[in-house]
Amino acid sequence: MFLDGLDALDQKIVQLLIQNARMSYSDLGEKIGISRVAVRARVQALEQRGIIEEYTTIINPQKISGAISCYFEIETTPETLMEVAAILEQNDRITQIYRVTGKSKLHVHAVASSNEEMEKLMYETIDPLPGVLECSCNIIFSRIKDIKGLRL
Repeated sequence: MFLDGLDALDQKIVQLLIQNARMSYSDLGEKIGISRVAVRARVQALEQRGIIEEYTTIINPQKISGAISCYFEIETTPETLMEVAAILEQNDRITQIYRVTGKSKLHVHAVASSNEEMEKLMYETIDPLPGVLECSCNIIFSRIKDIKGLRL
């Protein structure tokens, strides 16, 4: 359903890469019945079209001693929304920023090495943001389900 814009071979490539992004071109080719060179060309085309955005290693901060994760729901005045997003984007502790519907216009994830570092983020970065009407912070105790990207 999500991959309707791709031909059958590209769909198979994407599905296999979702399962294992480190799969070699040769292994991909064996599984779908085309050459390594053809797989490479197709993967490069998918990357150039922006369908495949990146290959990455995901670190679970909760498995690192003392790390703390939280998310902020931030409501701003309409005229300061993009300025607030730009300020937050510059902070290394901020890992994700989403513009969302509803009362809170920004959903912001942050990871810090300790409670003290998270508190510093709140006092030095979040609290002085311009045009903030309301802000709530929720600490993440544990991950129950966390899917990265599109799953088919």
